Amino acid sequence: MDSLYEHLCGFDAEAWRRAVDTLAAEIHPIDQNATRIWFAFYPLELHLAIEAAGADAERRFGLMGKWRLADQVDASHRFLYGHRYWPQVKTAIQQFEGPLGALAPLIAAVADHATRTARVDRDQLIGPAAVGLMTLRQAGAPAFAAAPGALQVSPEARRQSPHQILGRRARDDSQGLMGFLGGTKKWTVTFDENDPAAAFRCIDGQELASAAQSDKRDYHLRDRRCTPGEGPIPVECRAASCGTCWVGVLGGAEKLSPVSDRDEGRRMKVFGYSDTNEPNPLLRLSCQARAFGAVSVVIPPWNGIWGKVKA
Repeated sequence: MDSLYEHLCGFDAEAWRRAVDTLAAEIHPIDQNATRIWFAFYPLELHLAIEAAGADAERRFGLMGKWRLADQVDASHRFLYGHRYWPQVKTAIQQFEGPLGALAPLIAAVADHATRTARVDRDQLIGPAAVGLMTLRQAGAPAFAAAPGALQVSPEARRQSPHQILGRRARDDSQGLMGFLGGTKKWTVTFDENDPAAAFRCIDGQELASAAQSDKRDYHLRDRRCTPGEGPIPVECRAASCGTCWVGVLGGAEKLSPVSDRDEGRRMKVFGYSDTNEPNPLLRLSCQARAFGAVSVVIPPWNGIWGKVKA
């Protein structure tokens, strides 16, 4: 695996982006967004910037939470449906003996190898294979090998098929008689598809961060960035100034208000999270994104300000 790791170190961030884009159409729809989100959560540029900054990285980039992949080899990708095949994908990477060529064919070859033991269609393994190889690249061979390859998915979630999950992501809440009579609409916001209880209600047109306040469970015990009583999404300013509340949108991006170039769009570039001009991107600031339907999001384990490094 050392030779594979050294080979992966020869590719820059742009090469990884091209490889993922090349394979995007071959990834099962259940994980097309999730794979893109994962690579946005753990960009190679940030990893290299942290390595270069050394002990000063946390202060320099205002980092909070868990940003090191070496500490979460088995857990960082739990929001991918294909995570349920992580043991097979991890073993395929560790045992890989094929040609070490271009990235896209290498990712596909690892996925092909994993199909022999996972016994599932290749399209469900391409995303996890890409994620696994980038995890090896950032975590290093010793940390990758030391991780037990344990699953981080609930039994309830494992029983769900891709079709069922995609259907749930697309389905809006029934508004009943009150909705028919023009009453206030409310939508479900799911923030962890592995946990049936991980959801809160959002009034039509309400910002996700404000709606999350209705969930009074103590998430501070799970994530120190969360303020007690403020819900599961870490938030500090509610004005697009801190970047703490960014989320990835697994399903329902088109049901959120378009990005404001002056506020949210500009600040997302400052934080380093996104540089897209798409009106409904997969990365949003939840204090700015207003919901007009049910959505499924994933909360990043870290936040910071490192956009100047990417410039």
